[in-house]
Amino acid sequence: MLGLACSAPAQAQPLALPSDPAALPETPASAPKPAETSVAEGASKLKSTPMLAEQVSNLPEDQGPTFVFGDRISGRPDLETVIEGNAELRRGATSMRADHIEYYQPDDLVKSSGKVRINRAGNRFEGPELEIKLDRFEGFFTAPRYRFLSNGGNGQAERVDFIDEKHLTALRASYTTCERDNEASWEPAWVLRASKFQFDLENDVGVATGAVVRFKNVPILGFPVVSFPLSDKRKSGLLPPTLGLGSVNGFEYRQPYYFDIAPNRDATFSPAIMTKRGIDLAGEFRYLEPAYQGTLRANLMPGDKLRDRDRWSYSLQHTGAINSGLPAIGNLGLALNLNRVSDNDYWRDFPVANPSTIQRLLSQDATLSWGQGFFSTAVRALKWQTLQDVSAPIIPPYDRLPQFTATYTRVDAPLVGLGNGFDWSVEGDYTRFSADRLLTNQPNSNRAFTRAQVSHPWLSPAGFITPKLQLHATNYQFDAPLANGASSASRVVPTFSLDSGLQFERNASFLGRNVTQTLEPRAFYVRTPFRDQSGLPNYDSGANDFNFATVFTENAFVGNDRISDENLLTLGVTSRLLDPATGAEALRFGVAQRLRFEDQKVTLPGALPVTDRISDLLVGASVNWVPQWAFDSIVQYNPKTKQSDRSTFGVRYNPSNYHVISAAYRLQRNISEQVDVGWQWPINDLWGDKGRDLGAGQGQGGGRYYAVGRLNYSVLDKKLVDSIVGVEYDGCCWIGRVVLQRSQNTTSSSNTRILFQLELVGFSRIGVSTLETLKSNIPRYQTLREKTSSPSRFTTYD
Repeated sequence: MLGLACSAPAQAQPLALPSDPAALPETPASAPKPAETSVAEGASKLKSTPMLAEQVSNLPEDQGPTFVFGDRISGRPDLETVIEGNAELRRGATSMRADHIEYYQPDDLVKSSGKVRINRAGNRFEGPELEIKLDRFEGFFTAPRYRFLSNGGNGQAERVDFIDEKHLTALRASYTTCERDNEASWEPAWVLRASKFQFDLENDVGVATGAVVRFKNVPILGFPVVSFPLSDKRKSGLLPPTLGLGSVNGFEYRQPYYFDIAPNRDATFSPAIMTKRGIDLAGEFRYLEPAYQGTLRANLMPGDKLRDRDRWSYSLQHTGAINSGLPAIGNLGLALNLNRVSDNDYWRDFPVANPSTIQRLLSQDATLSWGQGFFSTAVRALKWQTLQDVSAPIIPPYDRLPQFTATYTRVDAPLVGLGNGFDWSVEGDYTRFSADRLLTNQPNSNRAFTRAQVSHPWLSPAGFITPKLQLHATNYQFDAPLANGASSASRVVPTFSLDSGLQFERNASFLGRNVTQTLEPRAFYVRTPFRDQSGLPNYDSGANDFNFATVFTENAFVGNDRISDENLLTLGVTSRLLDPATGAEALRFGVAQRLRFEDQKVTLPGALPVTDRISDLLVGASVNWVPQWAFDSIVQYNPKTKQSDRSTFGVRYNPSNYHVISAAYRLQRNISEQVDVGWQWPINDLWGDKGRDLGAGQGQGGGRYYAVGRLNYSVLDKKLVDSIVGVEYDGCCWIGRVVLQRSQNTTSSSNTRILFQLELVGFSRIGVSTLETLKSNIPRYQTLREKTSSPSRFTTYD
């Protein structure tokens, strides 16, 4: 209840405010004061409190009292109150300021005039005249300017009608996310003008009727009716169209429509017109459930002019669990990765389509798995689609129709008669391998493989030693006889290995920095006797790459068709410099080399035995001495030729956000030699304008130019293989991007396209989406508008 009529002193004072800390009475001089903290002692830390709730209850009993301030307050109790001069009224999440406020209590009606400003839960309105019912938030505002908290969207209108606290209508109004400055002649960089706006603050959606988008005062889009977001929430409707120009598609116009089916399901339908090819129909469906999730994508282009045929593709990725219906079994795991396209040229003609369907090997892979305790098993069906190219044919991999696997694993467990501390496992694999025999020149087969292994790790802070025994057993049943006439074959191969290492540490100082230096020598011995496998087909084995991840392994091959005979010792040492406080690695240096005591006779078909007693020397180093710089390198040095067979060097400079330059050099002698450079850097820095970057919506005012790109150059071919070069401009409330991309399809053909995009921040993006292209190609690329947390209503509290 408001107080009786009275005259207030020159400084406005509240009538009552027991719950508003801004209006608490000052402590009298005679009253004891709380202990003060001096500046030297440090400022007090702010703590969260439930009194500052972001979501304010709308229930009448939670609204609390109404507080009024002003130079002069008069009225009649329980009837009306008139506030003159610096007038202010507050209730719950609503605050109002004006030159003159009249509050009629029986109707809960407020009439304000003269520099009226109202703030409702962070949404602000300013204008000359307001009439509104406080509890229902129903009324009108004449000639107001407004700003919404959720995304900073603002504008002005001839009139705003408040339907309730979450819904309002603006007549002959404008909308933009460009922040207004103090210049009288200010004009937003872009603005949406319409005869009527309907703002739904509950669902964060705006609808404009008779709308025109103007950019730099030039009309660029018009809509009879258009809806747009007021936050990052999803909503059904037309998405901004995308435009493109390329050497394969010609001019392309794509108009997507988004379906917000449910909080955990959505879909997008994206029809397109390509001047050189025809109509393309694309769609995507996504789902997310507590037990499973997945994505389905599909494309259809009827009568493609490029190939004079229908073109299509689909891709399904699904992972999750299904209920078996049997309590003793429980849930089963299901994983699907299904990809297929219409023809061999699809990967070449759709270079920017779904990444799952633009490769030349497309899998249709389904796995059903189950596990309980130490046991797990799975059944799998895998079939490949191979997209052949006459100039670069591919031998297709074998289909696995089906594959059964089972594994029993124990860690730090007892072994019968030998005590505890053993790691042991048994795994089995039964696979039906099938392929076109005219292409593979070997029979199909049913292969059964079993591997049993046991090890006993002895671990301590000073080092470790781990002996291990393995037994590999394999049986083949062929659908056609081998060259020797056999229709079956078997193989049993034992392996012994001994892995050991030491760990030394000491405190040290380098370049004025205290570090912990480690020295970690390692020795790995493996012995596998020779078993002649030259007559066996090869279905899934390949040579292991020679690097630090594989040099300490028992088998020189991946897969189960080849088990290499070994009698070798691998020696290596690693030294690291660590931050004593965080353990972060500032420097790593390592070397490793194999010493072979016997020739390796088991080889892949067509390969020669390994006879070198000393392998190539692996040398690797990485440096992260300061956060801005990073360096990585690995060299495979051949002691016979006294030169490196393979080398990789990479360096990255990343001093701050949106400032990154990376370069890499990769050499495979007599095969490839490439230089790769990527960057994202403010061009303004080049002429000394080092103003604050506007990324993540941080700044307003002058814009910033950013150079982006990546170049991949082949030294042997003396030409660019792939290239992306572009410019981004951040104009605070809009972002412009222009990117030129050239992709090498084959040794003799490439695809060039121009990508351009105009992003009206908080409204839409117009043009080809360049963000995925930039993210996937430029190391550490950052979008200029990273998603941040929702703004607090207290940022606009007044």
